[in-house]
Amino acid sequence: EGIAYRCKDVLLAMETDTGLPVSSLKADGGASANDFLLQFMADLLGVRVVRPVMLDSTALGAAYLAGLASDFWSSTDELREHQKIDRVFEPRMEREKSEMLYEGWKRAVQRSFRWGHQRK
Repeated sequence: EGIAYRCKDVLLAMETDTGLPVSSLKADGGASANDFLLQFMADLLGVRVVRPVMLDSTALGAAYLAGLASDFWSSTDELREHQKIDRVFEPRMEREKSEMLYEGWKRAVQRSFRWGHQRK
């Protein structure tokens, strides 16, 4: 759950900095194999979370760039044809509940700032 809360922190910062809303998120890496995590992220963020079939997008991205540089692929449009989606997670949680959970997260983070400064 901590991963999802941190993603919410980052998503809000991105939206604030850019002035642009985020409508979906693509997840990759080992943690993205966890259905609970991705559903909780969709609920907490209030956006669609998309998990591709290929979870190691770093390696895939490097291969795509090499293929583009060597003219194996002619365009990024051609690459899009190769992207396969494993599952899409849609928000299901009531907005009020997700906001209550996020407020609890923010309070916990604030309390943690004092842990290293407690008197004995």
